[in-house]
Amino acid sequence: MNSASSRSRTLQAVGALSLAAATALLMTGCGQSSDSASSAATSEAAKVVPQKQTTTPSATAQLTEDQQERKTVLDATKVTFDDAATTATGEVAGSKLVELDLEGVDDDDNQSPSPTATGSPTGSPSPTGSPSPTGTGSPSASPGADGPVWAAEVAEKDGTIHTVRINAVDGKVIEARVDADQDADDKKQTADRLAQATQTPQQAAKVATEKKKGTVTSVSLEDNEGDGVIWQVDVVGSDWKKTTFDVDAKNDTIVREETDED
Repeated sequence: MNSASSRSRTLQAVGALSLAAATALLMTGCGQSSDSASSAATSEAAKVVPQKQTTTPSATAQLTEDQQERKTVLDATKVTFDDAATTATGEVAGSKLVELDLEGVDDDDNQSPSPTATGSPTGSPSPTGSPSPTGTGSPSASPGADGPVWAAEVAEKDGTIHTVRINAVDGKVIEARVDADQDADDKKQTADRLAQATQTPQQAAKVATEKKKGTVTSVSLEDNEGDGVIWQVDVVGSDWKKTTFDVDAKNDTIVREETDED
């Protein structure tokens, strides 16, 4: 009787130990399963919610005020420099181009900062910087309803300059008039410069844009500090920065180059 009781107690102890071991094994398995499930869930969540990235500002947000102004005007311009030059010289028989400028792009302080006021002859300054008699237009940072304007100066053989303003969207002539403030010396100076310029403004523009890809916004015939004459050409690149080239008007070589970082 004592022996049987002792065996019974031994079996109970072994059974308890086996049960405890099984329970521990089960709990360990559950813990591993739980950890695996948590790890898998975290991995899936990472796929759904990407890592936070630093947002790079858009190209427009990085533009300076001058660059934004160039972009605004050029985006609205449909008539190229070449077409505007052809229209301007065609307006005055036998004339040659002396200057062609897209208004609203890097204008001087005494000119309207935008083509808004240049849709008609009465609302803008002339290309020489002197206000028109009835200049009542209000400046704006973007082209007006009539769009941007090409302002040209073309000269007859004797040096008489005519101002021709052309709508840069549809190519129509807005205004054509003889500059009233020219004297004999002014005309002679213009005629002499044109006689020295054996290369055309179109050729100078081609030289400039071969050096820097972009859009020609201004061309003018200038004295090269007593050393002949140059075509001064402004080119706006895809970065909306303006580069000014001084191109020798006799041999098409670039004598100076300067980029405006603003």
